[in-house]
Amino acid sequence: MRVLMVGGAGYVAGLVMPILVAEHSVRVFDLRPPPDVTLDHVVGNVADRDALLRAAEGCDALLYMAMGDKRFALTESIITNFDVSVRGLYLALDAANAAGIGHAVYTSSMSVYEGDLLERRFDDEAIAPDADHFYGLSKRLGEEICRSAVRAHGMSINVLRLCFPLADADWQAQVRPGEVMLATAATDLARALLAALTYRDGFQAFTISGDHAECVMGMSKARRLLGWAPLARPQEAGDVATL
Repeated sequence: MRVLMVGGAGYVAGLVMPILVAEHSVRVFDLRPPPDVTLDHVVGNVADRDALLRAAEGCDALLYMAMGDKRFALTESIITNFDVSVRGLYLALDAANAAGIGHAVYTSSMSVYEGDLLERRFDDEAIAPDADHFYGLSKRLGEEICRSAVRAHGMSINVLRLCFPLADADWQAQVRPGEVMLATAATDLARALLAALTYRDGFQAFTISGDHAECVMGMSKARRLLGWAPLARPQEAGDVATL
């Protein structure tokens, strides 16, 4: 499959790129080239529909991983997040449809829910997102843009609600046996993306978390429809790290 990865030079994309390129032909679209400049890539802005349309030509699926930045001053952070997760996503899906792409995957966030995630219980994805903070709200609106594209264009779009993606080694360094770990390990995330690129059934949202015991987040839908569940586990003393 030829996949257009919007935001493919970013942090999260970098975590999963080695696994994705082993399975699919990837074209990166980003403000800057990817760290591996040998990858097929197009430098462009998600506000530029014409650039997105050129990048989408010949691709079979869209993987939208572009993220706004929360490290700027407040006003700039608000603007960049809504520009990327609302305007940019709308333009990317519109360009994808115009280029004949019928399937997309959107990396959303569990931040679509307000407050401390550890203080809530998420049995399934039917719980309505309620975030008011600009980052979570922009992601929540992005999910609605995906719903709209499914209705308007007949696309299939899978939304993955991620939890703080971490490189496998960082995940192992932070997890403690007996404690809830919400962060998603890179290898688990890559497996979820591969499954989501294949599964096609209208609009679907999936919780993708490192909470393997499902103490906080139920992930039965991902198991049932994507054949996915987190495999990362904390190491016992003396174990070799494997994910």
